[in-house]
Amino acid sequence: MRLTLVVTSQRPPRRPRAGVPGPALATLTRMNPPRDVRLVLASASPTRLATLRAAGLRPEVVVSGVDESAVQADTVARLKAEAVAAVLPPSPLATLVLGCDSMLELDGTGYGKPVDPERAVERWRRMRGRSGVLHTGHHLLLLDGPEPRTAAAVASTTVHFADLDDDEIEAYVATGEPLQVAGAFTVDGLGGAFVRGIEGDHHNVVGISLPLLRDLVRGLGLRWPALWSPPAT
Repeated sequence: MRLTLVVTSQRPPRRPRAGVPGPALATLTRMNPPRDVRLVLASASPTRLATLRAAGLRPEVVVSGVDESAVQADTVARLKAEAVAAVLPPSPLATLVLGCDSMLELDGTGYGKPVDPERAVERWRRMRGRSGVLHTGHHLLLLDGPEPRTAAAVASTTVHFADLDDDEIEAYVATGEPLQVAGAFTVDGLGGAFVRGIEGDHHNVVGISLPLLRDLVRGLGLRWPALWSPPAT
């Protein structure tokens, strides 16, 4: 299985002297004037929602109901975004629909949520003391015209697992935490003690890569700060 990380990067404009708007900044402002943007998260994941909120975003959540049994993270992310976009009522605001899905690649095989305890125990016996690659597909649909515009990419992060003994694996699986998460582990919960290190974006392991998402938003001609909103009171 080959998954490619595609990132479109743009060099930020040079900071002008105080009180003097530089030409690059003026050009950027004309091309991307400030505007209100509505963000819809097509996912039931509480960690993705918490990550976006911690970054200053306040997305609406609409669960897609898409079958997530497919192991291609980019495919499931696209299906989630398309399913939610199809049922949203029209809005006067530019609307971004975000679908995400994660999977763990180990020995060339992709693994999603184990769901049942027996499968989770078997998975951890393969993972312990080894390294895998956590892939998260990101699919953005911009609804702001007659036809939706799309930006999509996969972020990949290498995860190094501790060498758990059988008792630790069984105790961890018994908590239920690894059953409904891709790769049968978390890095921000009980499973954090079993992750010795990561190479890449930490947010991606939680389920959404903020730097990659910013690149996708900018690639659609929108400003990342336009997604910020004040905390709910």
